[in-house]
Parts: sequence; C-alpha cells; structure tokens
Amino acid sequence: MSAVEVLPETSSFIQRSPRQIAWRRLKRNKVALVSAGIAIFFIVLAFGAPLITKIFGVDNTTIYPTTIGPDGLPKGAWGGVSWHHPFGVEPQVGRDLFGLLTYGSRISFSIAIITSITFVAVGLFLGISAGLIGGAYDTFIGRICDFLLAFPTTFMFVALALPLTQRVESLGLAKNNGARVIVMVLILVVFSWPSFFRVVRSQVLSIREKEYILASRSLGASNMRIITKEILPNLWPLAIIYLSISLPGYLAAEAVYSFLGVGVQAPGSTWGLVLDDAQNFWQRDPAYLAIPAAMVVVVVLALNLFGDGLRDALDSKSDR
Repeated sequence: MSAVEVLPETSSFIQRSPRQIAWRRLKRNKVALVSAGIAIFFIVLAFGAPLITKIFGVDNTTIYPTTIGPDGLPKGAWGGVSWHHPFGVEPQVGRDLFGLLTYGSRISFSIAIITSITFVAVGLFLGISAGLIGGAYDTFIGRICDFLLAFPTTFMFVALALPLTQRVESLGLAKNNGARVIVMVLILVVFSWPSFFRVVRSQVLSIREKEYILASRSLGASNMRIITKEILPNLWPLAIIYLSISLPGYLAAEAVYSFLGVGVQAPGSTWGLVLDDAQNFWQRDPAYLAIPAAMVVVVVLALNLFGDGLRDALDSKSDR
C-alpha cells in the first residue's frame, strides 16, 4: 500500500509508502528526535548497568564508609558528588547513588516494557477476535471489559498486591521481589487492556466492512489471512502509538507503587524505592531527592514527547 506525497519545491508527485512518509514527518520533528535520543540513552544506561558502572568503578551494593560524615550525611557539596561518585552517595549507608539509580532503572524499565507489550498484545488479540467473530463472544468480552473498567487501578493494586504476591510465592513461581514484579505486571495488564480493546474493536468493525475485505472473502481468503494481510497492517500504527504512550505511564506507575510500599521492596533497588528513602533526607540532603526525581521527570517527559511525535508522524491527517 502506498501514498502520493507532493513536494512543494518542485510541485511534482513522488510515490512513497506510508512508512516512508511517517519517517519523513518524524525526522522533521526535532523535539521528538531529541526526546527519542534521551529515552534511548536511559534505556541503554539501564540494561548496560553492569558495564557502565564498572567503567566508573562503582556498583549498587558496595558501601563507601569514608564518604559519610559523623552526622550520617555525605561529605562534600550536593550529596558527595565527585568524579568517583557522579551522583553522590546514599546518606547513612554510603552506597553510590549512580549505581543505585542505574541498576534500579533496569527493574523500572523491565516492568514498563513488559507491561506495555503484553497489554497491547492482549488488546489486539481480543479486539480483533471480538470484532470479527461478533455475536455472543463479542458481548461476553465486552461485559468483561466493562466490569474491569469499573475498578480504579491504583486502588485494586493496593488491595491485591499482598495476597497475590503470597499466592505466587506459594505456587513456587517466584520469591520476594520476583513475585512482586510478576504481580505488578499482572495487575497492570489486567486493568489496562480494556481501554485498548475498545479502540481496536471499533477499528476492526469499520475495517471488516471495507471493499477489499469483502473482495478477499469472496475469493475464499481465510480469516487468518484476512487478519494478517488486511487487518493487522491497518492496526500496527495504532498499536505502536499506544505502546509509546503507555511506556512512560507504566514507568511512573512503578515508581509510585514502590514509593507507596506495595511494589518492589528493599534490598531491591528501583527509582521509587530511592525516592521513598530520599524523602527522609530532603531537608538535610536535598540532592539525594532532587537527582532521582529529575531522572524520573526527564525520562517520562522524553517518552511522552516522543510518543506525541510518533503519533503525529503516523497520523495521515497531521499535514492537512
């Protein structure tokens, strides 16, 4: 499938695919490109934590007692920021803050990425199947969707986190923080897919009445071929947009739940746990709170701006 784009400087017509047109639009959006670069930098920093922290000669477990003064606060300005400790050190304990945040971001990004991909996949599958099959199946999935949307996600997470974590541990699937991560992803996916399901279902109901779908059916095309060759290509832009927009939301959600004490717990390390500990020192050591808070804000803002730019690039009406 291709589209025609008019080049104003030559007033000529060049045939380009939708992917090429979207890429040209995205390249013109400098804010989106810079935001994408920032997001990629932090993702590389997260999953390359062992190598990157090794370059600086630090990690997230080693204690540096010489960096802590008699009052339990880091020596030096800005929480003990130095060449050896670029973000300073943790009050009282003396662990390197750069190592804590770098290793902690691995859990935060892992939860956000897994949750985003899973809920988009579930929404796509159920939305396509409900839109094509219809009837009692469509009604059944729709009622489940309405039921789940009636519950606030944060309230349900706080209420279900502990009993579900105990259940996962009793089944032997994981222990401690591993079980908490599984429960966090499970709850977020369960209460997130209905919103995407509704959008996908409405799109499928519209697409299935198009002439090319009817022509494919008349030629004997199977449902699987219609889904893979006709429907999915029209839904990929929507899925990519939802994926890019939901990622920063889940990243912030992990930090909030860990901050509230219902997510990952110590001795694990996430941005939420660092912020939870930093609130106890915000007057005596403001850098300990300011640095991780700034990282969360920068990453979430960058992902949101990139998501907006990607949405505009994939929108065929954005240039009109």
